[in-house]
Amino acid sequence: MATPKPQRTPEEIEDIILRKIFLVNLKENPSSSDPRVVYLEMTAAEILSEGKSLLLSRDLMERVLIDRLSGEFPDSEPPFNYLIGCYKRAHEEIKKISNMKDRTMRSEMESAAKQAKKLAVSYARIHLGNPGLFSNGDLRDNKSLSSPLFPLLFAEVSNGVMLDGFGGNDFGSGVDCPPGFLDEFFKDSDFDTLDPILKGLYEDLRGSVLKVSVLGNFQQPLRALSYLVKLPVGAKSLVNHPWWIPKGVYLNGRVIEMTSILGPFFHVSALPDHTIFKSQPDVGQQCFSDASTRRAADLLSSFTTIKTLMNTLYTDLADVLLCLLRNPETRDSVLEYLAEVINKNASRAHLQVDPISCASSGMFVNLSAVMLRLAEPFLDANLTKRDKIDPTYVFNSNCLDLRGLTALHATSEEVAEWIDKVNPVKTDGSGLNRDGENGLRQMQEASTSGSTLNVKPTRSSGEKVKYPFICECFFMTARVLNLGLLKAFSDFKHLVQDISRSEDALSTLKAMQGQTPSAQLELEISRLEKEIELYSQEKLCYEAQILRDGVLIQRALSFYRLMVVWLVGLVGGFKMPLPSTCPMEFASMPEHFVDDAMELLIFASRIPKALDGVILDDFMNFIIMFMASPQFIKNPYLRAKMVEVLNCWMPRRSGSSATSTLFEGHQLSLEYLVRNLLKLYVDIEFTGSHTQFYDKFNIRHNIAELLEYLWQVPSHRNAWKQIAKEEEKGVYLNFLNFLINDSIYLLDESLNKILELKELEAEMSNTAEWERRPAQERQERTRLFHSQENIIRIDMKLANEDVSMLAFTSEQITAPFLLPEMVERVANMLNYFLLQLVGPQRKSLTLKDPEKYEFRPKELLKQIVRIYVHLARGDAKNIFPAAISSDGRSYNEQLFSAAADVLRRIGEDGTIIQDFIELGAKAKAAASEAMDAEAALGDIPDEFLDPIQYTLMKDPVILPSSRITLDRPVIQRHLLSDSTDPFNRSHLTAEMLIPNTELKARIEEFVRSQELKKHGEGSNMQSSKGAMLID
Repeated sequence: MATPKPQRTPEEIEDIILRKIFLVNLKENPSSSDPRVVYLEMTAAEILSEGKSLLLSRDLMERVLIDRLSGEFPDSEPPFNYLIGCYKRAHEEIKKISNMKDRTMRSEMESAAKQAKKLAVSYARIHLGNPGLFSNGDLRDNKSLSSPLFPLLFAEVSNGVMLDGFGGNDFGSGVDCPPGFLDEFFKDSDFDTLDPILKGLYEDLRGSVLKVSVLGNFQQPLRALSYLVKLPVGAKSLVNHPWWIPKGVYLNGRVIEMTSILGPFFHVSALPDHTIFKSQPDVGQQCFSDASTRRAADLLSSFTTIKTLMNTLYTDLADVLLCLLRNPETRDSVLEYLAEVINKNASRAHLQVDPISCASSGMFVNLSAVMLRLAEPFLDANLTKRDKIDPTYVFNSNCLDLRGLTALHATSEEVAEWIDKVNPVKTDGSGLNRDGENGLRQMQEASTSGSTLNVKPTRSSGEKVKYPFICECFFMTARVLNLGLLKAFSDFKHLVQDISRSEDALSTLKAMQGQTPSAQLELEISRLEKEIELYSQEKLCYEAQILRDGVLIQRALSFYRLMVVWLVGLVGGFKMPLPSTCPMEFASMPEHFVDDAMELLIFASRIPKALDGVILDDFMNFIIMFMASPQFIKNPYLRAKMVEVLNCWMPRRSGSSATSTLFEGHQLSLEYLVRNLLKLYVDIEFTGSHTQFYDKFNIRHNIAELLEYLWQVPSHRNAWKQIAKEEEKGVYLNFLNFLINDSIYLLDESLNKILELKELEAEMSNTAEWERRPAQERQERTRLFHSQENIIRIDMKLANEDVSMLAFTSEQITAPFLLPEMVERVANMLNYFLLQLVGPQRKSLTLKDPEKYEFRPKELLKQIVRIYVHLARGDAKNIFPAAISSDGRSYNEQLFSAAADVLRRIGEDGTIIQDFIELGAKAKAAASEAMDAEAALGDIPDEFLDPIQYTLMKDPVILPSSRITLDRPVIQRHLLSDSTDPFNRSHLTAEMLIPNTELKARIEEFVRSQELKKHGEGSNMQSSKGAMLID
């Protein structure tokens, strides 16, 4: 019968378990075949000398562990790896112990194994905090130079998670983090112990994403960062890291991006960056090289991948910031970091951005997306939390530097004066006076509850106002969007223009190469082709990250809807008319708040479906209220941008039925839209810019397109007619004057350029002569030819638009055209156009392909004649024929019959032709009558003649400043374009003119006396002729 196996004592079992965990033996010649097991000879001798048994127990555990870590053993693992192994083996032993039947034994052994686990964690912490404490303690091997915690952290955050990144390293591959190790490592320890370890980890994480693009492995480091900041000790350590906000005299936006802990995470992007800071893998090269030859499905796949990866980045970065913001100990540090990033990158708003001193577009677009996520809680449909936004933040923020920004209307001096007036008490050194602060605190009373993160405005020790988080977040988001998303839109627009210019240049060079080949041209063509390929890759990167991200754009639109609703609240809400004076709270807000909203609307309107589901009514109200209000928004170009938005929304252009209701069923629109468009058309004449003369044509082109659409909407057409009646001598007359001015200039310029173009065409068609010219001269003349073509096309398009507007409005609105100060101007314009189109030089304007240049002489003639006829039909006083015939420059009676012949050939309506012929006959009769009247008057004294027109004055007026007398219609015509005295440039308006009654009486007496003299000579003049002369 076999001898029963002797029962082991609890002490022996504990010894076996602990020896397995720590891989040590206290007895020589151990039975274990594991080469990792170490015999602690000296420790064993010490234990024996103390009269203790050589069984490893809880009492000896720490002593044995220290000796094992401190000893020099061949082929032993590094201390940290060994301690991780101990923890892992203890974890495995606990699983085995759970199967023991003896409950007491099980409890005792579990306690021993758990103590071993705890000891392994504790010494791992000690070792990382003091690397030189144990032998073989070099933490960072030469290959990775990173903390040994690094791979464990990656293994932990990647456990069971599929990574989307491709092309990057999997930092946690081949490493298994024991369950619970990191949790135990970071808890139950003081900050001072963990802080240096965490700081090293943050530096390693930062380094792992430095110059990593969206196609690289950014997800593991970002998840690791997120894991650490969720630990209270981790959050505190991060914001106390010297690289949280780097310091130094050379600190700029790019330095913060590249050296701060969070900067490189925000740098991960698909957008192009300067060569020095270029990330890998190269997104443009990998996804979009030779895009023109790729299948559409491949491009779509790249777009989807990039958008998905970017949204993963945005979400994880937002979670990191949100976690830090929810922690009262770290919240202010986050706001300070964001403010520093914004303030140090203020020059990103410039047209030319220095990539060495400014952070990348990628960082700021990412930051834009993250800030919009943080703002989401107060972007609800009803914008219920907008009262938490305090306009005084602009002047008194402790974080953001907003004072240097251009304001909507107020100058910096006016703002300073206003603040002094509101807060007359001297400041206490905190930058804010005490009385003023009390006022601010009262204004902020509504903000003390309900903010997203429950941050209440409180007084700090420095006597500075604390604004609620919603307020801080609102202004920071506005600044970030200005420097980020909106700047990226601008960069994209310039990139598209660069591509267009390069393609035009390439086309020209290829044409030249076809005519006169040269090696130099071949090199230039090759360079341009490479440049276009690079530009195209960059363009597709922008499209992938921004244009294809409908959610990002819709979030931005929600934010700017809050912006415009909040701004309107500063002037009393959505109601017209506006207050008589602009409140300083509104006037002093940064101009870019509105500019960015308009730019976003323009950009989004051009992306299919980007506006679907967006509430546009508030934007529409805002635009109608302010586009013609220079006393609220000073910058005319900003107000002109509002018209550009409306242009994008015209139903025929937007392709969306939703936008038609904004024009045709919108109360403010029906009441004020036409009026304000006409007013802006006039205001834009003087923008104050050195390019104002050329700018106005582009702006008026947008207004004209919109007005033409509104004329077709009956309710708007009725409003237009009513304005023309009410403002006959006001804004409508000014509008008409500038419309005529532009028409004359544009058509004249176009026709002259056509003559120049024909000369160039003739030069180039004489092949023999052309080939003899130097190559450089031929290139210059060819470029000039293409330039002239573009100018003619643009000017002709604008001229057609203006003449068309004169034609359709004059059919139903004639009175303003026939006013004394306007009728001759209108007649002169029409006569000039008629002369150009049917006069002697018409044949010299013949082009091979007139449609290419938008030159449609037949259509133009039809419209000119219709304007003549419309005005003749509305001419109850029969003054139009005399105005036509009095034009000494262009009038010729034969032009009317010549035009009628052309009209018959091109199939114009017979009634129009007949009315036009009759008008020509009336003009001819008026010319004859005018000659008779002039003969009757004989020599007219100079003092009765207008000094500008040299015609007999009918209503002389004195100019108050220069004291010179002019005929009222003449000076009124001048004042329509220029509100100054033509003789000394002093300010002048029609109301300031002084009737010269004494001179008028003398003129009338002169006319009567000349009539009587003529009668006395047996003249057959009718008695009413004298009256007619001065009516």
